[in-house]
Amino acid sequence: MKLLLRTLKVLLLGLFLVVALGPLYWVIVTSLKGGQEIYTFPIRYWPSEVTFENYKYLFRISDFSIYFKNSLLISLLASAGALLISVFSGYALSRIRSRRPKLILLLGMYFTQIIPTYMLMSPLFISLAKIGMTDSLIAITFVYVSMMIAFSTIMAKSFFDRIPVALEEVAMTDGCTRTQTIVKVVLPLTLPGLAAIFSFAFVNIWNELFLAVMLLSSNHNMTVPVALNSFISKAGVNWGVLSAGIVVALLPTMLVFAFAQRYIIMGLTEGAVKG
Repeated sequence: MKLLLRTLKVLLLGLFLVVALGPLYWVIVTSLKGGQEIYTFPIRYWPSEVTFENYKYLFRISDFSIYFKNSLLISLLASAGALLISVFSGYALSRIRSRRPKLILLLGMYFTQIIPTYMLMSPLFISLAKIGMTDSLIAITFVYVSMMIAFSTIMAKSFFDRIPVALEEVAMTDGCTRTQTIVKVVLPLTLPGLAAIFSFAFVNIWNELFLAVMLLSSNHNMTVPVALNSFISKAGVNWGVLSAGIVVALLPTMLVFAFAQRYIIMGLTEGAVKG
């Protein structure tokens, strides 16, 4: 019976792995095929001749390197900005003793998370157009920071809640100010949580499309999702170049999670202080 259950478990996990990695494998294979081979029938599950022409086109002709730099710059700055603000706002929410103000603030933040992005697009565009800040990397960076603050604050609060207030009281008794206590005592204990917050913010901002399409119009200000969307036109879809762009677009998020994986798991599953 145990052998049967173990075999069934392995089969289910194998099926899940195929379903999860199947699309990624097909995108990679398509990016390595020539233009004609992509449309050949019967379908070839591995290119007869591996070619990197799609990647060469991506960087030499389509200015994808510019879009990549724009996305990387915006994602890093916006994630860092949201993290910095959420550290202080999350700490303040965690240490508020009165329940009613804390509940009202948390409910307000939760409410912002259920509002669809497209409902904010028109008023946001009109507001930025009035001050001449459309098609601006600076403006969209601030928009992404504000978009991620509520989510990051809620996560930060949950990590700060795990730290006993007694530790801070001891530090302040020894002469530390409130700021020194946060920097020297609280933040080192929440590093795994901060890594998790930064990683999730980075991935959400890196993959965001709707606001970027609406606010960025010039070619030199495009981000990666906007560039990938531009490969789809009424004349058809360049599947080879689109697949190559998707593969390149996956690399930063994979690197972020690979680098911060240990801290993310610690931040999501462990307490900040071990007994």
